[in-house]
Amino acid sequence: MMPPTAHAFSPGSTDPARLHPSTRGRPAPQRLCLAVLCALATSTTAAADSETTLDTVVISGSWVEVSPFDAPYSVDGVRLDTNAGQGMRVNVSEVLGSVPGVVVQNRQNYAQDLQISVRGFGARAAFGVRGVKLISDGIPATNPDGQGQAATFNLDAAERIEVLRGPFATVYGNHAGGVIQLFSRDGKGAPRIRGSVFAGEHGTYKIGIGAEGEKNGIGFVLDTSRFETNGERDYSAARRDQSFAKITLAPDEDSKLTLLVSNLHQPNTEDPLGITWATYQRDENAVEPVALQYRTRKSIDHVQGGARYERRFGEDRLEVQAYAGEREVIQYQSIPKAAQGSPTHAGGIINFERSFHGLGLRWIAQREMGAGKLTLTTGVDYDSAEDDRQGYQNFIGNTLGVKGALRRDEINTVTNTAPYIQATWRQSDWDWSLGVRHSNVRFKVQDHYIVGPNGDDSGSGRYRKTTPAIGVLWRATPLLNLYASLGTGFETPTLGEIAYSPTGGFNLGLEPSTSHQFELGVKAYVGENTRMNLAAFQINTDNEIVVAGAGGGRSYYTNAGKTLRQGLELALETELTRTLSARGALTMMRATYDEAFAGVPEGNDIPGVPRVSAWGELAWKPRAGLTTAMEAVHRSAVEVHDANTDEAAPAYTLFNLRLVAEQESGPWTFSQTLRLDNLFDRKHVAAVIIGDRNGRYYEAGPGRNVYGGVQASYRF
Repeated sequence: MMPPTAHAFSPGSTDPARLHPSTRGRPAPQRLCLAVLCALATSTTAAADSETTLDTVVISGSWVEVSPFDAPYSVDGVRLDTNAGQGMRVNVSEVLGSVPGVVVQNRQNYAQDLQISVRGFGARAAFGVRGVKLISDGIPATNPDGQGQAATFNLDAAERIEVLRGPFATVYGNHAGGVIQLFSRDGKGAPRIRGSVFAGEHGTYKIGIGAEGEKNGIGFVLDTSRFETNGERDYSAARRDQSFAKITLAPDEDSKLTLLVSNLHQPNTEDPLGITWATYQRDENAVEPVALQYRTRKSIDHVQGGARYERRFGEDRLEVQAYAGEREVIQYQSIPKAAQGSPTHAGGIINFERSFHGLGLRWIAQREMGAGKLTLTTGVDYDSAEDDRQGYQNFIGNTLGVKGALRRDEINTVTNTAPYIQATWRQSDWDWSLGVRHSNVRFKVQDHYIVGPNGDDSGSGRYRKTTPAIGVLWRATPLLNLYASLGTGFETPTLGEIAYSPTGGFNLGLEPSTSHQFELGVKAYVGENTRMNLAAFQINTDNEIVVAGAGGGRSYYTNAGKTLRQGLELALETELTRTLSARGALTMMRATYDEAFAGVPEGNDIPGVPRVSAWGELAWKPRAGLTTAMEAVHRSAVEVHDANTDEAAPAYTLFNLRLVAEQESGPWTFSQTLRLDNLFDRKHVAAVIIGDRNGRYYEAGPGRNVYGGVQASYRF
């Protein structure tokens, strides 16, 4: 789907017809009309609010540059500028609100990361991101098993974020919901330095410094920041240190080499856990006593580096990339001391050191074929991760929340090898796309903790799946595109889901879930000042992975039967006046169990998935360098358990205000931001922990919050 504020050509382009293929082959008056409309849209979008300009050239799905308007699938690009208008840039929840089909919840718990779902996939994840693939500059932020970490995204260095939903997301591999890709800026132009300071309530602040530009043909982007907060909720303090470096150079006129390295350090992050409904009603910011008793917390150290080489051979292109990294996590859980008495229990502390690496090879060829042009992309991805994992008791004697005796010791390995091919044929007013990927995911467990009745749980499992996708787009008029696409996707169990079973060993009997997805869409310019994208979809899933029960303080999983997701997504943008603009995104979705399983009746709602999600913005720019806006966010009620018998998290509507100013003085650029979030101090549940067996389903969202910041940059 075309981004809600996308324009038809990239900034700085002087040839909209060249970058907007829908104009090719049209009569001159039509091309001129479209060019004028696109140019008007570009200028008015920039005039409305430069901080929210969305990118228009995407790579998602086809790995070649294509306008979102001409893609036979739903894709949105969110442009991130270097000013301070989008806030602290700590979480992607700050920037993805305008994308339909996506629900990003800041659960006010930095120990468990954001909760991100796309078309209902990922809503069940208790920690991290599940069902949605995360990629940063070509390097997966998602493990080969399908578990990802959005905290590794560095938003300060980002140029844009792309979100691909629907059937063509399956050509990216082991997930079903979609793909979220972050692209950092290339160092261009005169060198410059910048610094920023943000501060808000609850001891929240962020300090960042950076430098970027180009010198002697070498581009560079450097960034480092510290974020710290005492937390909106009780016992939710966190500190996050991030750094990023990117070097780009051109060995010759036909090639480009990119080097990347990034780091995340997050020590002793307090984990307030979820709370019960009774606690939420009494005090939404409270914490259950068990979290304080066991001092639940998490520490993360993550470092990765990668290299990417691109070379052109006429119209063809070769891309090679490699990456490697390490991640260390220690997490103190609230599992009761008594529950760890079983000889097969893994303890109440998770500690692992992960080493990961991967390789990618891609060839993109373009050829004239018949009356059209064929673009053929073929390649292979290899990703591997190895966890040296231990489990410890979370007590010594009667002292709780400390590292005790060893209860688990194993090596977990996940590898994913995936060749793929995708072809797009552009013929007159029609585009035909076909993609297929074959994924081979292998799990291997080497158990080194064999003590008494705790036997050898070593084992392995392999999951193979071929996932095709096909799409067609018809350019009915220069201002109206219609498309349809369908495909098959799959998701393997994650290491966390196979790690526990009712018997105490590994749950290697879990099957991958498979989905069949169908999408119809309309992308249109309506009049001179309005853009609209509409998509309808249906997703049928077999063997959806759900919580089966709990034992010893841990959840274990099983495969449900069939599920059904049906929905409608709408993105709209309009220029009301020269200085006033409006944007909106609406998602209506019905996600249900399509057959009964384990006492859950057919027709029950899939928990964690709102039936209605909406976002809107009214922005006013009375003059250059000054923007004010009001945002509105709505979520309908969501169920917290498969049985749909517990108290659903209530619906809510929030309003936010922002004011952004910018000034230039010679080589200096200054910007200031003031935000007021949750204007009416609405009490609400920001996220839910699906199927928590202690009834601690609810994670409260923040009340009224005010924060502001300043940023300064100097251009040499």
